Amino acid sequence: MKTIRILLCDGQVLFRKGLHMLLSLQPDFEVVDEAANGSEAIELAMIHRPGIVLMDLQSPELNGIAVTCRLHDELHDCQVIALTSDDNDNVFEGLRAGAVGYLLKNVDPENLFEAIRLSARGESVIQPSVARKVIAEFARLSEKPAHVRRLELELLSEREREVLKHVTNGSSNKEIADKLFIATGTVKNHITNILNKLGVRDRTQAALKGRDLELV
Repeated sequence: MKTIRILLCDGQVLFRKGLHMLLSLQPDFEVVDEAANGSEAIELAMIHRPGIVLMDLQSPELNGIAVTCRLHDELHDCQVIALTSDDNDNVFEGLRAGAVGYLLKNVDPENLFEAIRLSARGESVIQPSVARKVIAEFARLSEKPAHVRRLELELLSEREREVLKHVTNGSSNKEIADKLFIATGTVKNHITNILNKLGVRDRTQAALKGRDLELV
């Protein structure tokens, strides 16, 4: 079993300590350290090189947006999950900065564990309670004429369109493989091709693009 190394960044001591204890109960998680503010998060991330950083976007001293952007640029194997108390406009800035996920602090523990494991595999996770807001806003910002959308869609093969449709609906790679009767590795290859052809960075942006292309 591969261990997922996690760094916590949150200014609320009780929440941070409680989260540390909760995550430490999982056999495949190792909490490498805790940061009380954004500056500490960057310093500790450079020392420990964690696979996952759980980042409070309202962290003191240096906000979580700036920290996420820095870590995204400098630690390419480190995935940042935004973990915050509300679904305000920080969600958009966090995703633009490079966060692979966005969760609220009231998330169910099992859903948090699954989000960490998915993010460690390079998948993106957005809590359903904020996903609709994210998709609607990014779709509004990326509105394009119908003929431009058709050209983008024509870049994809028929199978890639099917895969993108399922990604847009929130299906995991295994779920897509089961639905299309193909191997999980084949799904991953299709997703890589989709990202390259559409010029998007990750699974979240691909889902937003699928929404923009009216696949759902």
